[in-house]
Amino acid sequence: MPKYVVATVDEIPPGHRKVVEIARRSIGVFNVKGSFYAIRNKCPHAGGPMCEGVTSGLVRSDQPGVYDYVMRGEIIRCPWHGWEFEIATGQSWFDPAKTKVRAYPTSVEPGEILAKNPELQAAGYQPGPYAGETYEVEVDRDYVIINL
Repeated sequence: MPKYVVATVDEIPPGHRKVVEIARRSIGVFNVKGSFYAIRNKCPHAGGPMCEGVTSGLVRSDQPGVYDYVMRGEIIRCPWHGWEFEIATGQSWFDPAKTKVRAYPTSVEPGEILAKNPELQAAGYQPGPYAGETYEVEVDRDYVIINL
């Protein structure tokens, strides 16, 4: 599964988002309370730019006149027609059985791990016996990764 570095952690503070283009897909990366999630920037209803919508929560009620506001900042609303989806899963709460936005697995990885080229390690390559002169490079930031 290819990995794509999309941002440093500090580029997307809690409550914010960044829209990126990966493999001809527009994807919104969200920081929800310190956790990162990625969803397709396309509403399944009419193809609206989902990730440009407002974030909100859901209102829950157990009895008349008593309301709870839950999942604050965890719901994205399509700016075209107001369809709502959970950012973490892409799940619709309007029509959960049939409607969903594509969600992508994300992770946060230290820059020093990315510098070691995990793609070669995963492919089974081993370093040879000889090496040219190299210089130490330090990467001290954490990066948000999307797995497609």
